[in-house]
Amino acid sequence: MNLISPSSGVAVAVEPSSLASAAATLALELQIPLAIDSSPTPFTHLLVLTGERLELRELGSNAPGPVYADFVAGAAVHRRRFGGGRHQPLARAVGLKSGVRPTVLDATAGLGRDAFVLACLGCTVQLVERSPIIAALLRDGLCRAAQDPEIGSLVATHMRLTVADGRKFLGELGNDQRPDVIYLDPMYPRGEKSALPGKELRLLRRLAGADDDAPELLAAALAHARRRVVVKRPRRAPSLTGPAPTMQITAPNTRFDVYLIHRDRPTL
Repeated sequence: MNLISPSSGVAVAVEPSSLASAAATLALELQIPLAIDSSPTPFTHLLVLTGERLELRELGSNAPGPVYADFVAGAAVHRRRFGGGRHQPLARAVGLKSGVRPTVLDATAGLGRDAFVLACLGCTVQLVERSPIIAALLRDGLCRAAQDPEIGSLVATHMRLTVADGRKFLGELGNDQRPDVIYLDPMYPRGEKSALPGKELRLLRRLAGADDDAPELLAAALAHARRRVVVKRPRRAPSLTGPAPTMQITAPNTRFDVYLIHRDRPTL
């Protein structure tokens, strides 16, 4: 599968105008239009380069606030400090325990929230995101976080982003590049409650699609993980089509389906 093309309803804009050159470069990289003034446009969303960050804004009279990746403030800080450490469900699902820090490939990175938690817990995380626009937001968040005096070193050394389709990326890994754990967080089925704010869920659906190929991504993950595959699901949703998970770890609204890999070596 090729990378999902950015929506034709998205354009790059800039605030302030001193960043116009950087905005033009971004528009060229993403192959989407550059909105050069504030007059009415045919676009539904603007990817706005501001003096502080890159953010995606939905246009319209009842549009929600902007969406952006942020690891320095807000929910990311609270989860890092009070999320439960290696005893939280996500950490248990990937096999974190005393002295064990698996390498993780997050093949559906989105805005990187779960990957950041795992990096804070000591994992080295390869983030793979197939939507170029979502990846641009994520890259901006990682770059800003890398400048932070508290978490900058951790982000720079433990999180690496690649823009690619997860199945293709996995298929090109050499044996010595395979991660201990492959983590999948496919789009929740419509009607299922998501931990994401509504505006972020709509953004991900618009730019990354409905993840109808999630069963194929699971099959690729099972073929390339060294020790386990973890799939995040709504708590009451069915597992992805394929083999049954080895075990399940539940949280109030979320479930982690864990598939242990047996390739003549112990699992985590």
